[in-house]
Amino acid sequence: MPPSTNYDIESAETLALKAINFILADENLQQGFMATSGIAPEDFKALLGSPDFLGGVLDFLLGNEEQLIKFCEEYEINPADPARARHAFPGAVLDY
Repeated sequence: MPPSTNYDIESAETLALKAINFILADENLQQGFMATSGIAPEDFKALLGSPDFLGGVLDFLLGNEEQLIKFCEEYEINPADPARARHAFPGAVLDY
């Protein structure tokens, strides 16, 4: 896996978009996200440019360690990077 890095907004957005792809590719994970967020898959496209939405996607993934590890393995991402990327978006908390 590549080394961890600090994330600028563009890199964080790229990682969050990968997380969306990961969530949408798994029906159970997709349903969990929709139940948690109240957002339907057809609404995703309109929200892709929203920093709040992208941060929420990373929050969802960070809240499920098993899926977070699967995501990081699938995309060859350091497991600490989603939390680092989360800090580039509004509303980040410091305990990730």
